[in-house]
Amino acid sequence: MNDPQAEHVRQTAAELPLGPALEAVLMVVDEPATEEHLAKVLGRPPRAVADALRALADEYTAAGRGFELRLVAGGWRFYSRAAYAAAVEGFVLDGQHARLTQAALETLAVVAYRQPVSRSRVSAVRGVNCDGVMRTLLQRGLVEEAGAEPETGAILYRTTNYFLERMGLRGLDELPELAPFLPEADAVEAESLEGVPSFDPDAPDTADIHAGDETTTDI
Repeated sequence: MNDPQAEHVRQTAAELPLGPALEAVLMVVDEPATEEHLAKVLGRPPRAVADALRALADEYTAAGRGFELRLVAGGWRFYSRAAYAAAVEGFVLDGQHARLTQAALETLAVVAYRQPVSRSRVSAVRGVNCDGVMRTLLQRGLVEEAGAEPETGAILYRTTNYFLERMGLRGLDELPELAPFLPEADAVEAESLEGVPSFDPDAPDTADIHAGDETTTDI
């Protein structure tokens, strides 16, 4: 049975100008909102919502606003514009560290390019034990379990939608190619990640993301 109050709210929302209504909703979302969900809550056709979102995104870019509307991880959300990252970091971080350690970034990169992948495989690629940093990435919501390896029963891991959101990617197909970042002799091994340069075994295996990590310019 339909909720009369909810139906009344939808009918009222459907009478509002679409562009400002979308802006109002997107100001309060805590994760990217899909076009289908926005169309449902605003009582509008999905096609009209999709067109309005893209028109808003183009409008903000043309006006040179300090924020932008981006399609990330299957949904839409406001982000501070990269050109103003220094201003955002200066305000939000205020001297705090809001980034992953080098060890955590290296581990996350291995998972991103080899997923689904086991901890032992990640450790083999990095050349050091990665159990501690993998626990941290799990706690931060950047990776998640993805079943078990049939041959060994080892737990497999993959990146999450939150990872895509923080990286500003629509999907994993937007990850950059590895070859341009590898030494020429190792480029042929980009597909397997075996050509990744040696990692520092003394790098700390704990991530250091503090309360200021809501800026979209860092993970």
